Amino acid sequence: MSDAIMPAQALLVLEDGRTFRGASYGAQGTALGEAVFTTGMTGYQETLTDPSYARQLIVQTAPHIGNTGVNAADNESSKIWAAGYVVRDAARRPSNWRSEGSLDDELSSQGVVGISGVDTRAITRHLRERGAMKAGIFSGADADRTPAELLAEVLAQPSMEGLQLAEEVSVKEAYVVEPSAHGWEGEPLFSIAALDLGIKAMTPQRFAERGVRVHVLPATTTFEEAAALNPDGVFLSNGPGDPATANRQVGFVRSFLDAGVPYFGICFGNQILGRALGYGTYKLRYGHRGINQPVMDRSTGKVEITSQNHGFAVDAPLDGPTQAPEERFGRVEVSHISLNDQVVEGLSCLDIPAFSVQYHPEAAAGPHDAAYLFDRFIALMSATKNAQTEESK
Repeated sequence: MSDAIMPAQALLVLEDGRTFRGASYGAQGTALGEAVFTTGMTGYQETLTDPSYARQLIVQTAPHIGNTGVNAADNESSKIWAAGYVVRDAARRPSNWRSEGSLDDELSSQGVVGISGVDTRAITRHLRERGAMKAGIFSGADADRTPAELLAEVLAQPSMEGLQLAEEVSVKEAYVVEPSAHGWEGEPLFSIAALDLGIKAMTPQRFAERGVRVHVLPATTTFEEAAALNPDGVFLSNGPGDPATANRQVGFVRSFLDAGVPYFGICFGNQILGRALGYGTYKLRYGHRGINQPVMDRSTGKVEITSQNHGFAVDAPLDGPTQAPEERFGRVEVSHISLNDQVVEGLSCLDIPAFSVQYHPEAAAGPHDAAYLFDRFIALMSATKNAQTEESK
């Protein structure tokens, strides 16, 4: 943002009528979406390019945004998926040896409407009290309309509940991530089918670094198409939208569970496993978003600081192993819980080779406490293959 040019005015309008006035940041115009806040102190570029933020207006609780600029290496997908961006103190210029441009210019070039100079602490407190809600950012000429007109446009947009978005953000063509491209020497140890519901680039890379070939598949891939790859395991990624709409993916997972193929899911993939097992899902008041979310692994008692971005959760019993509502899948236990609000953060199947977590172990951006989950899945695939070999003798 040039020091000599005063930015246009901008307004953030929430569905309950509360309005915050600031300055235009990025592109000018109108951005509509669900207003949510994220508590990450770093990693704004990874946040913006996370497809799980589709149709959402991101409120950054960290006050200073844009200091390190942007670069091509830190993108987690092909573009910025956030519908809009809300910050308090936007950097006037970036200062970092890896910077290849300013965040302001990147938002503008991709047509992402933002607002700066607003009290993000007050916005966050409001959302914590009232819950995530419909909202709109209006800047430039679009901000000159009456408050009633702006609020009417905010209210007219669809709610996040009931939205089916995974197919919108998923790749259209399958591709393969090879271990040899990420430092692995020798033949791949395993091959997995990864259903892209909004996958971040670092996730298949973490698998590849460990010797796993990853077939990244569109969200509309059928069981038969994925099974034709003869995968050693199946992975479902993070993604946006309401898991109650993901009937296609629930059927996909059930087919692989019936076939005895090891399963690992994260975030949206955790919710899909929950539904495949017969549990319900529900919308959280304001969700978990940020790279500092505390989770307990109930099997070890250890606490992990995790990277999260979700507004829905699985409704499963916390009190020990229970029979899955879909009884053919046997016993299930909640393996991880949030230490902030006791929300289900992981599921572990005791009679079939399947588990999932509600957070992002790829840590882009974020802590690396959960990296062991990639190794756990590799161990599960190894154990399953060894058991199948023994049975065939």
